[in-house]
Amino acid sequence: MAAKLIKGAEVAAQIREELKKEVEELKAKHNLVPGLVTILVGQDPGSISYVTAKQKTSHELGFYSIQDNQEPDITEAALLALLDKYNKDPKIHGILVQLPLPKHIDSNKVLYGINPDKDVDAFHPVNVGRILIGNYAFLPCTPAGCQELIYRAYGDPKGKEVVVVGRSNIVGKPMVAIMLQKRVGANATVTCVHTGTPKDKMIEHCRRADILIVAAGVPNYIQADWVKEGVCVIDVGVNRIGMTESGKAKLAGDVDFAAVSEKASFITPVPGGVGPMTITMLMKNTVMAAKMAAGLVKL
Repeated sequence: MAAKLIKGAEVAAQIREELKKEVEELKAKHNLVPGLVTILVGQDPGSISYVTAKQKTSHELGFYSIQDNQEPDITEAALLALLDKYNKDPKIHGILVQLPLPKHIDSNKVLYGINPDKDVDAFHPVNVGRILIGNYAFLPCTPAGCQELIYRAYGDPKGKEVVVVGRSNIVGKPMVAIMLQKRVGANATVTCVHTGTPKDKMIEHCRRADILIVAAGVPNYIQADWVKEGVCVIDVGVNRIGMTESGKAKLAGDVDFAAVSEKASFITPVPGGVGPMTITMLMKNTVMAAKMAAGLVKL
């Protein structure tokens, strides 16, 4: 069996078209324009690239969008005051502070200073709790992107065995909570394996998976003999393993792609799989936040 590629860029483009129509409808029917602010502290090249892409996408979708650049020596108090300003701004529905922050600023204090209803990254403890109990409006962007890829490519995971490899706060833990909810696109039987799981038990669990979601942070970790025929594999890993002849970083996922793709029914490539979904899901969260603020959606 040769796996069918789940191309994140194509799925992301579909979702952005859906969002563009929804934004036009919100403007026409409710005079509502989703508003997003991205806050960048300093001049980290990677962070600049990320916020530029987020702003570009938000403009393409018709958002009211602000890029707020701050000097690297901004005080923690001043940054928290800036967040308070945007928390109170009715035109802003989503607030994103680009990480990493300078060492003199407590990142948790900043993230927790965002109004949970405007926390479109869904990192605030209130949103983590909402996700766990199933009373949420939006989800962390990378796990939400994984769920969309599964539902749109593989199909409804209801009743399927889902195994999540990794227990990070960014991907693994929220992924587990998302996939076991009594909702469309979830309702699965979920197992999480991690660094505390003995390797033989990890392999045993992985071999049971109908859907395997891997966020281990170890290049080519999952081998072909760890999976069963027909598995759907979502590889969240992005690991630099060298340089190409053209001088670009050579990337590998957490799954031995060449070998595992011979057994899987669906698989995400790296790059080009989960990555393109993240910004799109941020935009989806911002639209949802705007609808919540307008009373069109209630928790």
